[in-house]
Amino acid sequence: MPHRTAILLVALLAAATASASELGEAVKKDYDEYLWPLFDHFHRNPELSTVEFKTARRMAEELRKAGYEVTEQVGGTGVVAILENGDGPTVMMRADMDGLPIEEKSGLENASRKQQRDPVTGNIVYTMHACGHDVHITSLVGTARQMAARRDDWRGTLMLIVQPAEERVLGARAMRDDGLWERFGTPDYALAFHVSSSNVAGVVNVSEGSPYAGADTVDIIVHGVGAHGASPHRARDPIVLGSQIVLALQTLVSRELSPRDPGVVTVGSFHSGTKHNIIPDRAHLQLTVRNISEETRQTLLAGIERIAENMGRVAGLPEDKLPEVIVSDESVPPTNNDPALARRLREAWAGNIGEERVVHVPTKGMGAEDFPFFTVDPEIPSVYWAVGGTPKEDFDREAAGGPPVPSHHSPLFKIAPEPSVRAGVESTVVALMELMGTDAASGAGAGQ
Repeated sequence: MPHRTAILLVALLAAATASASELGEAVKKDYDEYLWPLFDHFHRNPELSTVEFKTARRMAEELRKAGYEVTEQVGGTGVVAILENGDGPTVMMRADMDGLPIEEKSGLENASRKQQRDPVTGNIVYTMHACGHDVHITSLVGTARQMAARRDDWRGTLMLIVQPAEERVLGARAMRDDGLWERFGTPDYALAFHVSSSNVAGVVNVSEGSPYAGADTVDIIVHGVGAHGASPHRARDPIVLGSQIVLALQTLVSRELSPRDPGVVTVGSFHSGTKHNIIPDRAHLQLTVRNISEETRQTLLAGIERIAENMGRVAGLPEDKLPEVIVSDESVPPTNNDPALARRLREAWAGNIGEERVVHVPTKGMGAEDFPFFTVDPEIPSVYWAVGGTPKEDFDREAAGGPPVPSHHSPLFKIAPEPSVRAGVESTVVALMELMGTDAASGAGAGQ
């Protein structure tokens, strides 16, 4: 019996290896013949949040060609593509498509030179895919093509979402407000990935915790009493008061949160005054506030209001002139992976694309995402992973004193498209097959 068991195990491993090799070869062929020109088009032609009209039309066209039922203009420029394939779970895969108002200085041959009217400022600005969303939408098309070609191997409903306005954290909520689940059904699982310049190209980085923080946008309006700069005793100086508020806010994270509880309070903008010798009567502070739990969020927001108002009292302002704290509705909750689902997909990836390509590199920053608006109310088990985008030799050069690897949102940002797109397609197809594959229902999936 032990001998027969060993033979069976070897056969199963050989079959898994053959399957993984077949997927990798199929994705490489599709990249060379189809996906590279598509990526090149998207990279050269980025569009800003809420005005991704041409990108959305091209994505709808590509998904229709792949055999999906496509609905456009969901929540603005959003696109929903459905492929029904018998009884089984409904699984959603999302890709965001918007670019940024940045002039690309990457030095790439296909660097964007496009310009567009910014819907926020009204100005004509350069546009750039400085966050890698061109990788996301190209990979989504690749995934659509692979899943359509493998319909005999899975059952259920595949829902592909092309989301607008992620950079302004508006798109996911807009699609939900447009009746996304009511119109197309509520998914059993929700998936997404982000290409990462901080990870080696081609690897899959997944955690069981929170890969992205929650974020709030907060404004503080500081009122004062204006006067001549030579007569400060006749003023209530909002610049001094605003500065005291900025400094006091630094104690929120350092003294009110547990040392093991991450949080960020950053004052990114401070505007006041018009001239050297005029004490103004108003200052405007703009803050970003980050957390990974609702409890931390409430602690930080309550602390900001308490500090701002009471510093106003310290300055001698009357109650009707105390600083105003305004929390924008452009807030997002933390992105929290379902631990059991993350473990299940990690095992599937390790078994199908290679253990050496699946890593867990902890997130060092507190970047935010609006993907959670798809996964809360109702709560949907979800996993959000990262796909590496920077060649290892670039990290080696940086370590040896060479140029640093550019961060996201930098005009120098660049990723290696082939390993990034291919890893995006492969990891997504493996995840979908794990959840929808014909073996999954019988308990023979890679993660069972």
